[in-house]
Amino acid sequence: MRVLSIVHEPSSTGGGGLFEEIVAARGDDLARWVMPDRASEPGAAESYDAIMVFGGAMHPDQDAEHPWLADEAMFLRDAIEREVPLLGVCLGAQLIARSAGGSVGRARQPEVGWSIVEPNAAGRADPVLGVMPPRFEAFQWHYYSFELPSGAELLAENDAARQAYRLGERTWGVQFHPEVTRHMLDHWFVDGASELPDPAAVRRDTDLHLGTWNEYGRRLCNAFLDTAAAG
Repeated sequence: MRVLSIVHEPSSTGGGGLFEEIVAARGDDLARWVMPDRASEPGAAESYDAIMVFGGAMHPDQDAEHPWLADEAMFLRDAIEREVPLLGVCLGAQLIARSAGGSVGRARQPEVGWSIVEPNAAGRADPVLGVMPPRFEAFQWHYYSFELPSGAELLAENDAARQAYRLGERTWGVQFHPEVTRHMLDHWFVDGASELPDPAAVRRDTDLHLGTWNEYGRRLCNAFLDTAAAG
């Protein structure tokens, strides 16, 4: 398959992390659009078999500071309309919701670190999110959330925010970060040290949960790519 990864941070500190590694390991062709770099701007959305959209330090409504957000939203809207398989992570999930007409804004409470997520009945039955356990510790780093676009189905939620949704049969969004690697988090914990509610506790929880979390991330990514490949 031809897979597009849309990222909003340098590859050394962000990007698609584990998910990009999985695409390469499966033998699929990976293209990267590093926003807002015009040199890496992709072709038409329908020229890809699957598109993944990842996180970033910006918020999904900061068009004044990041005017390219409107261009990305237009690209994602086109991908949705053409039914290209689409998976958004954190900011990516928020941007997909925005592109489909959902509102975005401050979450009920921010989440930085590890928190519990429990998929609902629809989430447990979903072909992508359903590969996750019925209750899991998820790594989070967000201040914003999304309202569900028209036609979307909620797949998971906790006290802080909506955590996952499916729009139609080809589009998914997750608020948590299943793509993170140790390398990425080592950078985030330094660059975002002031945002960590309890740095020692977050690092301790990361040591405890990251290995299992990466296994869950592999399941999720492979389920999405398998669903995309099935057509």
